[in-house]
Amino acid sequence: MLRTVNHPGSVGSSRMPLWVALPVAVAAGALLDTAFPDRGWWWMAPVAVGALFASLLGRGFGGGVLIGIAGGGAFWLLHVEWLTLYLGPLPWIALAGLETALFALSAGLIAVLLTRGSVIWPTLVGRFGLIPVAVAGVWTAREGVAAVWPYGGFAWGRLSISQASGGLDDLLPWIGAAGVSFVVAWLAALSVQLLRYPQVPFRTASFVIAAAVVVLLAIPGWPTTANATLRVAAVQGGADAGLFAENRPGELLRAHRAATPLLEPDAVDVVVWPENSSDLDPLRSPQSARLLEQLSQDLNAPLVVGTITARGDEFFNTSLLWEPGKGITDWYDKAHPVPFAEYMPDRAFWRPFAPELIDLVTRDYSIGTRENVFDIGGVAAGVSICFDIADDRLITEMIQAGAQVILAQTNNADFGRTDESVQQLAIARMRALETARSVINISTVGTSAIIAPDGSLKSELPTWVPGAIVTEVPLSDTVTPAVIAGRQIEWFVSGLGLAGLMVALAARTAPSAPRAHHRGWPDQKA
Repeated sequence: MLRTVNHPGSVGSSRMPLWVALPVAVAAGALLDTAFPDRGWWWMAPVAVGALFASLLGRGFGGGVLIGIAGGGAFWLLHVEWLTLYLGPLPWIALAGLETALFALSAGLIAVLLTRGSVIWPTLVGRFGLIPVAVAGVWTAREGVAAVWPYGGFAWGRLSISQASGGLDDLLPWIGAAGVSFVVAWLAALSVQLLRYPQVPFRTASFVIAAAVVVLLAIPGWPTTANATLRVAAVQGGADAGLFAENRPGELLRAHRAATPLLEPDAVDVVVWPENSSDLDPLRSPQSARLLEQLSQDLNAPLVVGTITARGDEFFNTSLLWEPGKGITDWYDKAHPVPFAEYMPDRAFWRPFAPELIDLVTRDYSIGTRENVFDIGGVAAGVSICFDIADDRLITEMIQAGAQVILAQTNNADFGRTDESVQQLAIARMRALETARSVINISTVGTSAIIAPDGSLKSELPTWVPGAIVTEVPLSDTVTPAVIAGRQIEWFVSGLGLAGLMVALAARTAPSAPRAHHRGWPDQKA
């Protein structure tokens, strides 16, 4: 369907009939979801994106947006289906709809690049060099925007997350999350470009695609040398800390105390409890303070505990560092609270649309401003609370501040046994590879795991079962190229895409540019 005989003035591409393109886009979106956990078919990512690009060939901006709605809607409705577990369809449709709108906009722009690009850049360098780079740049730019906007963004569903346990994972420390997304989209665009022209023999196209895959798979990971170890006890309480759970005061605190193993003093260097593990704030609850102090003294080890704190009229989702005999010596407030869950942005505007759902958020957590690194006995430990782990800026900041290990505390109870927890674990694994750091991903109910700097799982707990992981994790001062570059990689590749797009748009009115006689190409019916 991609390879046709050229007619004078055509760009060597055949536009699928709309009744074919729309189902292809829907299938591509559904297949893209399989590249992510729980299936984790990482190789499906470039295949699915390539199928989507193929459905955009020969179309303008409007047609691309329509196909983007079909493909993006199929992907996002499947990918975040876990939102329906307790909250019903409205938040699910709202989030998927917003992400689909951004997806569709980028699909329209990519359609312009694929369609006009072959007229503007008719050479081999243009068709097989510039166009795939520009297309991948626009895709990466859309992911970058979605990760920060609106209300702090939603950095879920990025192509790089699908590669956290896949064949391209070794690229993460070199070029970071944005760079890997760019590479996957580039590979898909290059494949479509090679297959769309009849002048390129199928055998040649297949060889070039295979060679590109082999080269990418052959790139070695970033070398990491552990300069010390940290003895950790990571505790999963197994108690339901969900929004609608009916718990007695102190129940979560007692559950995590009960799941903490009885160890000899000095057996571990730190005990890590997850987000919301203490439902009683030790700053306001003597019972909580006594329990934490007794436990820290029994183990002769500091505790890292998640709780909700209040300061004046503000509430914070907080991680506390509790040291024996000293109490709270440091704390970090979540810097990326989740909109419509942990706080309600523009409450007066949104409430008329769904008053019962909006009123479920009874208090608004403030955005934290403190440094996300604890000094634990001379070890610099980066602290991430739940969706913080998906925020590129926060991860870069903690490594630049000297973090040797990452403590990723989370509470997945609101998502039951859905894909959400393994999707979040994939993000944590991506961060381990990207930063060359061990990640202690500890949840109230799972999925909890210790991830080595090379992305391998050192240990894992079954979900919804109380338990603890006691192990030594390697510490590292390695600074990867991805961390050094930070978001500059994303800015650079996005800039390439936007520059190519501006040239394509400007060329639409250039006198020398071949003009289509109607909405389709000269060899197509409208």
